[in-house]
Amino acid sequence: MVIALCVFAAMGQGSSNSGSIRGRVVLPNDAPLFETVSVRLESLRGVRSSSFTDNQGGFSFRAVPVGIYEIIVEADRNRFDPISTKVEVFPNAPSVVTLVLKLRKDAVESKPGGNTVSTGELDPDIPAAARKEFELGADAAKNKNSDKAIAHLQKAIFLYPRYLKAHNDLGAQFLIKGKLDEAAESLARAIEIDPKAFNPRLNLGMVLVQQHRFEEAAAELNTALSLEPGSPSARLYYGRALVGLNNVDAAEKEFKTAYDIGGSEYALALYHLGQLYMEKGEREAAVQAFESYLRVAPSASNAQEVKKVLAMLKQ
Repeated sequence: MVIALCVFAAMGQGSSNSGSIRGRVVLPNDAPLFETVSVRLESLRGVRSSSFTDNQGGFSFRAVPVGIYEIIVEADRNRFDPISTKVEVFPNAPSVVTLVLKLRKDAVESKPGGNTVSTGELDPDIPAAARKEFELGADAAKNKNSDKAIAHLQKAIFLYPRYLKAHNDLGAQFLIKGKLDEAAESLARAIEIDPKAFNPRLNLGMVLVQQHRFEEAAAELNTALSLEPGSPSARLYYGRALVGLNNVDAAEKEFKTAYDIGGSEYALALYHLGQLYMEKGEREAAVQAFESYLRVAPSASNAQEVKKVLAMLKQ
C-alpha cells in the first residue's frame, strides 16, 4: 500500500482550535478514482465523521478539532483492500492527504456467481501523452470548465481510442452540458470497451432517465447494480427509472435503499419518495417524506417549493 501524506501548517492565522482535511483516493496506477467510495474519519473515541468521495475521488472534512485522526477508505471489496492512514490536523490549516487503493490479489479472477471484476480502468497501455490530456481534462472538469474538459478528453481519446475513463468522463461532461445524445454515445463506447465497468453503466442510466427512455435506463442501472449493489447513486436513478415505468412499489424500495446507504448526501431520495407518495395518493406518507427531506437538506435549492407543497398537503 502506497500512501502519500502532505500537511500544510499555516502560521499566524488566528487562534482557532480547528482545521480541515482535504484528500483524494486514487487507483493503484495513480489514476483518479471515478466512483463513490466510503471515507471515515476516526479519533481515539471512535467515528467522528463519514463521507463519500466525489466523482474525481476527492473528499473533505471541515471544522475538524486539532488532533490526530485515522482516515479509513473502503472501496469495492471485490477489487480493493480497505486502506487507512494517520493524519494530524493543525489550527487554521488544511491537511492534505492522498490514499492509494491496493488491488486485491484475486481481483482479476472470477467471483462466485460468475461475476468477474473489471480491470479496464487499470489499463497499462495508455500512452503518456493521452494520460496527460486526460489529466488536463480532469482538472478542467474540477474547475467546472466543461468546454475545456471536453476538448482535452477528446484529444485523449484520439491518442488512445480505447481510453475507457476518457470516454466515461467525456460522456459525463456532455451530460453536464445537456448534450444527451453525445453523452449516450460516449458512454456506450466506454461500455463496449469494458462491459464490467460500473461508472459508464451508471452514467448512461442517468442519461437515459433524462431522455425518458425508462426501459433502457432500468436495464443499464440494473446491470450497474449487479456490479456495485451498494451504490446509492445507482439505487436512486434506478428508482427514477422504475417510476417512469409505473413500477412504484419497486421504486419506493430503491429510494429508501438509496437514502439508507447514502445518508444525508442522498437526501434527494426523500424528495422523490415524497413525490411518489403524492402520486399514490398517500398524503401522510408524502408529508413525512418531504419533512424528512427538509430536515436533512434545509438549504436545498428546491426547499421553498417543497415547503409550499407541504402547506398544500396539510390543508
